[in-house]
Amino acid sequence: MPTPKKAPPNLEALANDLRSGHRAALARAITLIESRRTDHQASARELVQTLLRDTGKAIRVGITGSPGVGKSTTIDTLGMFLIERGHKVAVLAVDPSSARTGGSILGDKTRMARLAASDTAYIRPSPASGTLGGVAAKTREAMLLCEAAGFDVVLVETVGIGQSETAVCDMTDFFLALMLPGAGDELQGIKKGLVELADMIAINKADGDNVKRANVAAAEYRGALHILAPRSEHWNPPVVTYSALTGSGIDTLWQKILDHRTAMDASGEFAARRQQQQVKWMWSMLEQLTMARLRADASVRAKVKRIEAEVAGGRVSPALAAEQIAEMLR
Repeated sequence: MPTPKKAPPNLEALANDLRSGHRAALARAITLIESRRTDHQASARELVQTLLRDTGKAIRVGITGSPGVGKSTTIDTLGMFLIERGHKVAVLAVDPSSARTGGSILGDKTRMARLAASDTAYIRPSPASGTLGGVAAKTREAMLLCEAAGFDVVLVETVGIGQSETAVCDMTDFFLALMLPGAGDELQGIKKGLVELADMIAINKADGDNVKRANVAAAEYRGALHILAPRSEHWNPPVVTYSALTGSGIDTLWQKILDHRTAMDASGEFAARRQQQQVKWMWSMLEQLTMARLRADASVRAKVKRIEAEVAGGRVSPALAAEQIAEMLR
């Protein structure tokens, strides 16, 4: 017996439940936008359009750093700090996907135990699935849904494995780069692009015997920032030290984020940056839709496979192959 098709989601009811802050509705909505089914993608676009007026009020913070720097612990501590001050916190945590199997562990909730147990926090782990910048393909839409559900702070935790962090900056208001004490050798190999994009550098694990090393690392990074052009003429990225383990310095870290928002609002750059984010999102969606068209048509897929074989065999240059594929879309 063939499995009966599920009825399409009631988007009006889903939107109303989501506006009311129902966590189950938010989970269903994010699952809908992450679906690769063509009918689900159409429903997801309609849902986001319906909720667009209810978005844009949250503070969006992108958090990156190398594995082991303490991103999840930092988010857990920062999130609880914000909840104690009356905020509702959503965390979009992106786990690295296996290049071979495509699978992800999605274990962030276990590393954010206190936040996961809070009724005023929402954690959504998603696989990176090969997208650049260590962010899931649908992170932008998920962020808007969280805002529509009443979350006023959205934290986006990235994979932090050296991919282009530009994607994170294109969807958040504040880009926070976490570093470890002992900057000496690390500073030599640090990505210049990451430091140039960062709105703040924060040195974690400034506790116990590490305090002195953390302060030395902070001084090293301040020196490095002096010779780099800041991302904005209205904001000089600060370098702070803190401990995600003890919570020391978390209040200063958050205050810097608020100071940045004040400076961006006063200069008009905040509104301009949000407008640029929308346009970049449009182009990103166009690229995804173009690739979806290539995958959807069986005859086109067969032609692309043939062209791939010719490129692999050295019979056709990649540039000519790309032009041939583009012609199919025309």
